[in-house]
Amino acid sequence: MSQNRKNQRVLLKLSGEALMGQFNFGIDPDILKQTASEVIEQQQKGIQLALVIGGGNIFRGAGLAQSGIDRVSADQMGMLATVMNALAMQDAIKKQGANCRVMSALSIDQVGEPYSALLAREYLDQGDIIIFAAGTGNPYFTTDTAASVRAIEIQADLLLKATKVDGIYDSDPMKNADAKRYDSLSYDEAISRELGVMDLTAMVLCRENKMPLSVFNMFDKGALAAIIAGESIGTTLKV
Repeated sequence: MSQNRKNQRVLLKLSGEALMGQFNFGIDPDILKQTASEVIEQQQKGIQLALVIGGGNIFRGAGLAQSGIDRVSADQMGMLATVMNALAMQDAIKKQGANCRVMSALSIDQVGEPYSALLAREYLDQGDIIIFAAGTGNPYFTTDTAASVRAIEIQADLLLKATKVDGIYDSDPMKNADAKRYDSLSYDEAISRELGVMDLTAMVLCRENKMPLSVFNMFDKGALAAIIAGESIGTTLKV
């Protein structure tokens, strides 16, 4: 990637819960449409965009395992939930006229292509939007870790984590009105303070590979465009 093109290739991590919108389960079609529209807007500006979407709005592997289901089977069910979300987002993007591919870490040839970092970079170069589904394809790894791995593999300029709050706080802003928001942090600070930005594996991967990460509120209108343009939005983590 050219060193002088800021944030030319971006990976956006969305939680499955973010897709629920006003619902307690499943997918809110309005949220799906809005997210697709904002992603396409950036793609039309020449930004290369890939997405990783969690599956917590449908199944959580760790939660299922706690109920007594074998952890490997439970995590595989969670991976399939991310495939469902990926297909829904692909449909929303295609309906708005953009080309979008789903690449899966699990072999599900009838609904998505097998994941290949080399092919993904080629698709991004030709202007396709890519959704990486099924996490890393391995149990015990979160979709946060999958997003970190994929961002590194596709040589992204920036990893974005979309949340329901506008950055990283020293405590839960939903419960503490006096919570302090950080404008920027080092990975070491985030890890040592146990701020819970992403799981530890994901943050260590980003730190070791010098992958910048920004945490922001996807549902603030214009936030995605602003953060990709380099504006000071949310919280930025760097080495």
